Amino acid sequence: MQTSMDKNEKYRLLTKQISALIEGETDSVAVMANVCAAIHETMGFFWTGFYRVKDGELVLGPFQGPVACMHIKLGRGVCGTAWKQRETIVVPDVEQFPGHIACSSLSRSEIVVPVFSKDGEVQAVLDIDSKELATFDDTDRQYLEEICRMIPADQG
Repeated sequence: MQTSMDKNEKYRLLTKQISALIEGETDSVAVMANVCAAIHETMGFFWTGFYRVKDGELVLGPFQGPVACMHIKLGRGVCGTAWKQRETIVVPDVEQFPGHIACSSLSRSEIVVPVFSKDGEVQAVLDIDSKELATFDDTDRQYLEEICRMIPADQG
């Protein structure tokens, strides 16, 4: 188990790395691809990826990890709920989340962070799963929200 300082330092370095990596890039999918790869490699999570809002549902976008659900409806599971509520959701134990969508039985805890467009609409969500219970906390929330604010708005 890593200490809180270790996690903070990892996130500080990761945030700087991502900022430099995506500087000047305007394609949101390209940015999402490198963002999830950087998070996944640095933090060692089980599954890291984006679902993009498309045609009134969440559609699987760039990700790192095993295969995943491809479509999620508004308000369904943790991702659909974070989209509907327009806020980050931290789930210490996915078995305790009503309506949890189990893409993998190995997932035990989860955090989902909305990505907002320039006009304040949710354009995507960042979904991260862990094989361990209670992996995510306010440190993860703070840094992952900061990272999601770096993602450029979709160009339509």
